[in-house]
Amino acid sequence: MEESTTVRAAGTGRRFGSFGPFTAIWVATALLFAISPLVAGGSVGGSAIKAMLPFAAILAIAAVGQTLVVQQRGLDLSVPGTMSLAAALVTHGPGGGGLPTTLLVVALASAACGLLIGLLVTRLGVTPLVATLGVNALALGTVLRITGGSIASTVPGSLSRFAARDVLGVSVLALLAVALIGVVWWVMRRTVAGRRFELVGANPAAAQVAGIAVSRYRVAAYVAASLCYGVAGVLLAALTSAPSLFAGNPYLLPSIAAVVLGGTSLAGGRGSVVASGVGALFLTQLDQVVLATGAQTAVQSLIQGAIVALGMGLRNVPWRRALQPGRNGGLRPTAAVPDTTAPASAAVTVETTRGA
Repeated sequence: MEESTTVRAAGTGRRFGSFGPFTAIWVATALLFAISPLVAGGSVGGSAIKAMLPFAAILAIAAVGQTLVVQQRGLDLSVPGTMSLAAALVTHGPGGGGLPTTLLVVALASAACGLLIGLLVTRLGVTPLVATLGVNALALGTVLRITGGSIASTVPGSLSRFAARDVLGVSVLALLAVALIGVVWWVMRRTVAGRRFELVGANPAAAQVAGIAVSRYRVAAYVAASLCYGVAGVLLAALTSAPSLFAGNPYLLPSIAAVVLGGTSLAGGRGSVVASGVGALFLTQLDQVVLATGAQTAVQSLIQGAIVALGMGLRNVPWRRALQPGRNGGLRPTAAVPDTTAPASAAVTVETTRGA
């Protein structure tokens, strides 16, 4: 009788955990859009949504990059510098080669930032915060060097027209963000490389024992993240036509907040770029509602900072222990029943070893 009760309790825990940590942001976003008209009339109208989506898309792309770094137990502070550098290169890029050459230069510069961070972290043992902060300062200094302290130029007309396009009434930037998120999601969920990537973040020691090149995956995470920031910077410059000198500065805290809202653990391991993208949509809509109520811009930063603080604080709460039925109803969970809420390090190890 005790055994059957224990199994039923464990099954209940599995059903509870099946919702996963990435579900809450979907519910929160739906509720936000439901109450937005009550708080600020017209905030979910056609024109309001159309104006909001491009900026949500840019934040979502930056949040994808931040998610990859957080999954590797890091926190990327180079978002402002890389985005600003990309925007500056678009406006002051090489004029002789045209837009393709300019975009290639942006891609190479962004990848170089990520590669430098990755080498500092993996080869020299520099902590991610210090490494990303240093590269951020280097990128911002490069922006000043390129622009001479002011951006007087505008982005190429073809790029501005691309950013202003709609497809079936939906911003092309939003469709581009969805496509990028879909590709990254597929790689992370459907390929051996993606499963190895998650194992490296969840348990580097186990990944090393399994024969996985841990340093290679960590460097790849920073390079891929910087490329995402570069894309976000280019699209931001295209959307505004004449970006500010440090156009990426407002995106550091929101990119982290979107990842936290999405449910990706700041301790590394499994994450969801889809949930981070929804978190970016949530934050952008929330900002729109806050501004529509007449609140000051500083309120946005306070909300975003509170989200990050709560996310970092709640990660230390022993939720699994607190929710165990044995502590409240006298039921004792048995070790024979696997805990499906924990990272599947063993399963990933076997699967990645076979694919090696």
